[in-house]
Amino acid sequence: MNGLTGAYVPGVSPLHRLPAGAKLAGLAVACTVLVLLPSLLALAVAAVVVAALYALSRVGAAAAWAQVRPVRWFAVVLFAFQLLFAGPETAAATVLRVVLAVALAGLVTLTTRMSAMLAALERCLSPARFVGLDPFRLSLLLSLTVRSVPVIAALAVRVREAQRARGVERSLRAFAVPLVVGSLRHADALGEALSARGLDD
Repeated sequence: MNGLTGAYVPGVSPLHRLPAGAKLAGLAVACTVLVLLPSLLALAVAAVVVAALYALSRVGAAAAWAQVRPVRWFAVVLFAFQLLFAGPETAAATVLRVVLAVALAGLVTLTTRMSAMLAALERCLSPARFVGLDPFRLSLLLSLTVRSVPVIAALAVRVREAQRARGVERSLRAFAVPLVVGSLRHADALGEALSARGLDD
């Protein structure tokens, strides 16, 4: 199942060996802490911690950059908006929170096999059986949703770069059409992979 997105980077680091449930719980706690951190200094310390976690995971600089690269333009727009209405300190803090949360979520996907994530989510969602829902299918849906986000974001980056190369970066159609087609192809490939595993019903 890891081949569906290719996000997982094999390794033997402590983060790779950590149980998937612990990583998902840690991600939830870390994102909550990021929201509650009161100052830029505290967020700067958090950024150092996130960088240290990436170094500990040994996934490589390219994989680390790939996690935050798709949100770089969103971060620029968010900073400008916050700068206009809330001032430079609030703008910087807001952008840092978003980027660090994305980086942490990316670290979880880079160091967690799809099968392990599915099993952890299925355990968490087991009470859904009492209302007639299948925990496995719910966990599969959540996992694929999480892992499809960076795939679509990376596709958007490639489309934008292709636009610039052709000199049509201002054309909404030249951006939207390839993005939609690429997304549909990804969805089709995902459906075929699920069908091959008997998960199409």
